[in-house]
Amino acid sequence: MFPPHRYYYLHNFERALAWIAERYGDLLDDAERRFLADFQALPQASRALMVRMLMRRGPWFRATRLSYEEIPGTLAAAAPLAALGWLDAAAPMTLDELFGLHTKGELAAIFCDAPVKAGARKAELLEVLRPLHPPAQPYAAWHPRAAEPVWRVMAADLCERLRLMFFGNLHQDWSEFVLADLGVFQYETVAFDADSRAFQARADIDRYLALHACRQALETGAQLDALLPAIDACASDNPWLEKRRGKLLLRIGQACERAQDWDAAQRVYALCAYPGARHRRIRVYERMARFDEALALAARAQAEPESEEESQRLARMMPRLLRGAGQAAAARRRAPAVARRDLSLPRPGQPMPVEFVARDHLHRDDAPVHYVENALINSLFGLLCWPAVFAPVPGAFFHPFQRGPADLDAPDFHQRREARFAQCLAQLDTPDYRDTILARYAEKRGVQSPFVFWGALSEPLLALALDCLPAAHLKLYFTRLLRDVKANRSGLPDLIRFWPGERRYELIEVKGPGDKLQDNQVRWLEYCVAHGMPVSVCHVSWQEDAP
Repeated sequence: MFPPHRYYYLHNFERALAWIAERYGDLLDDAERRFLADFQALPQASRALMVRMLMRRGPWFRATRLSYEEIPGTLAAAAPLAALGWLDAAAPMTLDELFGLHTKGELAAIFCDAPVKAGARKAELLEVLRPLHPPAQPYAAWHPRAAEPVWRVMAADLCERLRLMFFGNLHQDWSEFVLADLGVFQYETVAFDADSRAFQARADIDRYLALHACRQALETGAQLDALLPAIDACASDNPWLEKRRGKLLLRIGQACERAQDWDAAQRVYALCAYPGARHRRIRVYERMARFDEALALAARAQAEPESEEESQRLARMMPRLLRGAGQAAAARRRAPAVARRDLSLPRPGQPMPVEFVARDHLHRDDAPVHYVENALINSLFGLLCWPAVFAPVPGAFFHPFQRGPADLDAPDFHQRREARFAQCLAQLDTPDYRDTILARYAEKRGVQSPFVFWGALSEPLLALALDCLPAAHLKLYFTRLLRDVKANRSGLPDLIRFWPGERRYELIEVKGPGDKLQDNQVRWLEYCVAHGMPVSVCHVSWQEDAP
C-alpha cells in the first residue's frame, strides 16, 4: 500500500529540499544552490525520474529498468537531466559495473567470442575477461549493439551531501518520509530553532563525510598509517562530531588489537577520548608487559572513573597488574550476595528460549510472571520523563524523523536537561506519577521513543507494574538509568513476578545451562541488592541432562 498521491516520493523529496534551503542556506555552495534551483525548474516527469533513481541502488541505470506508471516516457524525462550533466551515458564504466547490470545470459551474448566453456558461471566469465579489456570505458564501447541507453547518476554525491544535511546522518534515507506517510512510524513533534540543526559550519559537513570515508576504508582493510592523519584532520569543536571521531579511533584500536599490533593499539588509544578507550589502553599495556604504565593509568582511572563499567573492569584487572609489577594484590571487594534459585525442568518439546520456559513454570494466577527484560523499566521511565527526553535542547533534534535526541549517549545528556528530569522525577514523590504514565501511554501510543517499547506494553501490564512497584523503587531505577543512559538501558533482569494482592514484585534474571551473567547484568543486580530492591537469579537445568 502506498500513499494516494502518485508523486508522493517527489513531493517528499521537494519538502526535504525546501527544509535544507531554509535551514542550511548559509552553508550551501554554488553547486548546491544551483541544483536546488535547477531541480525546481525541471518538468515534473524529469524531477520524478531523478528522485526514483536517487532512491534506488546506483550509480548505473538501464533505461528499460526505469519503468514507472507515472513517468510515461523515460527517455524524454531523462533528456533534461542529461542536459544538466546529472545523467551521463558516456561516463567510464568498469567491467565489474557492467557485470552488475546484466544477467549471465546477456553477458554471454555481449561477449560471445570470450574464450570460456559453455555454461561457465558469471564469476568465471568475469575473471577470464578482466585481463582482455581496458579497466573502464563507456557503456557503448562495452555493448555497441545495445538497444537502450545506460546512465550514470552524476549528481549522487551532491545529493548525498544534501541528505546528510537533512538527517544529520547517512543511515537514514528518503524512505523515512514514506514510512511516516503510511503510519508505519510516528515521530514526536519537536520545536526547531536556528541552533537545532546538525551542522553549524560547512567544514563540519566535510569532516563528517571524511570520517565516513575513513570508516569505510577501515572496513576494507586500509592501512593505519593512511587513516590516522585523515582522522586527525577531522578534529572539530562540534561535540557530536568529536564523539564520532573518537568512536572511529576506538574501532581502529580494536582492529590493531585483533592484529596483535600492541604498540599501534596503545598509540591509537592514547589519542582517543571515547568511553572505553582508556581501559583498553591499560589492557594493551598489560599485553606488552608494561605494568608500571598500566598501573599509573589505572590509578588515574580509579580516581576518576568514567563509568561503572570502567570501575568494574578495573577491579578485575588490578590484581593481575599488581602481580605483573611484583606487588601484592589487595583483597578483592566481595560483591553483595544475590538470591539464587535453581530449577530442574523438562526440556521443551519445541525450541523455546529458556526465559520463556522459566516464565511459564513460575507463573501463577495469583502471582503472574511476565517476560520484560529491558522493556518495562525503560518504558515506565520514558513515559514519565517524555517531556525531558524530547526537550528542544540545542543540537539534539535536527529533523522531523528522529526516534530520540542525537545526544542520547553523550556523557552530559542528563546534565543538559537536569531541571526537566528533576521535574519529572519529582512526581514520584506524589500520587500524580501514576496518572501521568497512564495518560502518556494513551496519548503517545506508537510514537517512536528510545525508551518506550510499545510492542511489549499493555494497559494490564502497566496497571500491574504501577500497583506493585513502589514509587521509591522507580526513582532508584530511573536515577541509575540517567547516570549512564548508554550502558544502563540494558542489563535489566528478564522476568518480573507480581503479587497483586500484596502489591509487591520481584525481578528475576534467568540463566540456562552454561550461561554466565554479563557485566551489565551484574551491575544491575548489585545495584538492586544494595538498595533493597527484590531481585534473584534463576539457574535452569534440563532434567534430561541430570547425571
